[in-house]
Amino acid sequence: MHLSPDEMIFWQYGFITLNGTIVFTWGLMAVLVIGSKLITRRLATGLTRSRWQNLLEIVVTGIETQIAEVGLAQPRTYLPFLGTLFLFVAAATLATIIPGYEPPTGSLSTTTALALCVLVAVPAFGIADQGLAGYLKSYLEPTFLMLPFNIISEVTRTLALAVRLFGNMMSGAMIIAILITITPFLFPILMTVLGLLTGMVQAYIFSILAAVYIAAATRTRTRTPEPEAALPA
Repeated sequence: MHLSPDEMIFWQYGFITLNGTIVFTWGLMAVLVIGSKLITRRLATGLTRSRWQNLLEIVVTGIETQIAEVGLAQPRTYLPFLGTLFLFVAAATLATIIPGYEPPTGSLSTTTALALCVLVAVPAFGIADQGLAGYLKSYLEPTFLMLPFNIISEVTRTLALAVRLFGNMMSGAMIIAILITITPFLFPILMTVLGLLTGMVQAYIFSILAAVYIAAATRTRTRTPEPEAALPA
């Protein structure tokens, strides 16, 4: 078992390398795209629905509810992005039951790419909600002295997202690899089940943190209405 899919080399020509991270990432994306097309090609609006449609509605409704609980006023606006993040990380974890498969989230390059997606999405949604001037003004709050610190926080939280997801996924793979060497029968099965649970938790945490960052960038400011003056008797 490899500790990282980067170690799996399928094809190489000079400096061009086709490793496991690239193969499994594109394979996983193809499965998600084809699966979504197959499930949504015959959607029903009546009482009789397929099991796949029921499962899809449960997943979509659950993600939408979580987005709303974070504080985003229009969950469906952010559902495509945040839902895709969650489904990708979750599917990457669930697919580990397939022999020979290594989750691409076990590579720092993949987790960095996911974190960069969040880094781009946060100002994109913020600008769409508040306008360019309104979003840039948030970097000067509560005072212009906070500008460098706000910029640093954008970079550091992106790095933290990437390292957190990579560290948790990598540690699970490393523990399983060690246990396979020591006790190659019972413990790896238990750790695989635990790894599936951990991966689902990480998918949830990653998408929720992304939603929190977007909510902070799209926050709306409302003035408290002033109390009306009492009329003279």
